[in-house]
Amino acid sequence: MKLLISTGEVSGDLQGSLLIKALKDNAEKRKIKLDIIALGGERMREAGARLVSNTSSIGAIGFLEALPYLFPTLNSQSKLDKYLSSSPPDAVVLIDYMGPNIRLGLKVKKKFPNIPIIYYIAPQEWAWRLGDAGTTNLISFTDKILAIFEEEAKFYSSKGGNVNFVGHPMLDFYRNIPSREESLQKIGLAADKKLLLIIPASRKQELKYILPTLLKAAKMLQMKDPSITVFIPSGLTEFDGILNQSLNDYGVSGQVIPSNEVDKLKPFLFSAAHMALSKSGTINMELALNLVPQIVGYKVSKITAFFARYLLHFNVKYISPVNLLLNQMLIPEFIQDDFNAEKIFNSALRILEDVSIKQDIIYGYERLKDKLGKPGVTDRASEDILDLLVK
Repeated sequence: MKLLISTGEVSGDLQGSLLIKALKDNAEKRKIKLDIIALGGERMREAGARLVSNTSSIGAIGFLEALPYLFPTLNSQSKLDKYLSSSPPDAVVLIDYMGPNIRLGLKVKKKFPNIPIIYYIAPQEWAWRLGDAGTTNLISFTDKILAIFEEEAKFYSSKGGNVNFVGHPMLDFYRNIPSREESLQKIGLAADKKLLLIIPASRKQELKYILPTLLKAAKMLQMKDPSITVFIPSGLTEFDGILNQSLNDYGVSGQVIPSNEVDKLKPFLFSAAHMALSKSGTINMELALNLVPQIVGYKVSKITAFFARYLLHFNVKYISPVNLLLNQMLIPEFIQDDFNAEKIFNSALRILEDVSIKQDIIYGYERLKDKLGKPGVTDRASEDILDLLVK
């Protein structure tokens, strides 16, 4: 059986790799010979997929920001079109990567109406709107939606979708969190140091719009408390050198974790961390599940912000999935004009110095876990996919 999985960016590559491992395990149990082809990245290749095109570094939020990726995206789609024409799959799984995956889903449904299409980690239309209504016609081409949030499941079910709530895949990661003592030894940090994680970028544009502000805030924190040291996990190999240079440019004391070491060191970094300054995204859920207090921010170009706000009427209550799911401002968020170093510094200082604020965040994280389902997420998702594949 041939399965096509399509995703992009760093987070999609991670989720795709986890799903591929579960699919291969369950296919073996069912005695199904499974051939997985993919748009994705190195993690998916290592998990056993054959890549049609590497899309892990293709992705942007915004109009101007997306222009540099127009031709790489078109090239990836062209390669996939040729592959589909010569060797159509038995089923298609779309993971996140909203724009390209919706176009792909519509194209496959039109050309191969009998090929089942599954959307896993669908667009968060339950949380945001453009204008007065949702904007995708995802239900028109999907045979099944595997929802990772209960609100997502309710939203698409109410629109007539065939939906199964499988839970959030990050739940499968954090059953055995290492101790802080073990973690400090693993990452080579002295016990009297305070570890501040900075997680600025999985897209190139975020190095420009987010990284400098977070580094300025970190420098202010280090001037206030010299025991603070900064670790920056790199999202992509091409970011490693840029992040190292940026640490030097802003005079921040710390180190970059190279992208090829991030996956194996993540549990130790999270366990040892006092706090994180992060962009919004899946990483917020990872930090929350590891009980790391965090401050979240995001910024795009002024032109993109203008278009989104005044022309598209983009509206979202919170930018962090943590706050969205709890429907409250549990962790501080700073967006666009409010995203500045002084505000982040002041907010971080309050969390570091006031035990009660930190404890409130931890309590909130515990409540969050109850909304995410149960472990075994990728296993359940893979079973649903195989059921459609072989029916």
